[in-house]
Amino acid sequence: MLPEAEINRVLVVTAHPDDVDFAAAGSVALFVGRGVEVTYLLVTDGDAGGNERTLDNSGMAELRRTEQLAAAKAVGVTDVRFLGHSDGRVVPSLDLRRDIARVIRQVRPDLVVTHHPDRNYQFVAPSHPDHRAVGGAALDAVYPDARNPYAFPELLREEGLEAWTVREVWLNGGPTPNHWVDVTEVMDRKLAALQSHVSQVAHVEGFVDFVRSRFAAWAEQAGFGEGHYAEGFQVVPTA
Repeated sequence: MLPEAEINRVLVVTAHPDDVDFAAAGSVALFVGRGVEVTYLLVTDGDAGGNERTLDNSGMAELRRTEQLAAAKAVGVTDVRFLGHSDGRVVPSLDLRRDIARVIRQVRPDLVVTHHPDRNYQFVAPSHPDHRAVGGAALDAVYPDARNPYAFPELLREEGLEAWTVREVWLNGGPTPNHWVDVTEVMDRKLAALQSHVSQVAHVEGFVDFVRSRFAAWAEQAGFGEGHYAEGFQVVPTA
């Protein structure tokens, strides 16, 4: 794994607003607290989400973008980017790979955090088709696209974006996490980020207790002990 001291910039690539906050907001808060520059890249605006469909898709998209900006602020992230792909219809296309590779070359991160591209049969919730498509496209953008100067040559020719090698990827939502982050000290900030997504969670009875119990269980699995909370990832070395 990359030593902490060598992680200076992080790019988090997700399918929808709230994905990063469920999976990694605690880890992000810890990164920001150490002075790491963190960028969020959201492939969709989450326009197919929401509990009560009182808004049309454009209204829901605007609402969810606003909620994600508030959630990002709760953990100290100010650079939030949206690609505007259609919620529920994401496929790991060449266009999506190019879009992600572009941002990788712009941000030049040491670490990319994204969805696991495989279905998790132990816990199906993270295996939304958009999540798996984004995870696969992000991994392809990391290797080989962003680092290969001959891949998507228009990024260099027309936009001046030089090739960039991401050194490590953390995958969330998969069946085989091998790296756990103790987020106990920033759990309140993670909860604040999650509760910023009012359209998605306000109707869920006992939401805070559910989140606490879920991440406490992962802390036990990680061996951190009672009273701790953890986020889990599968680390993929890519350099």
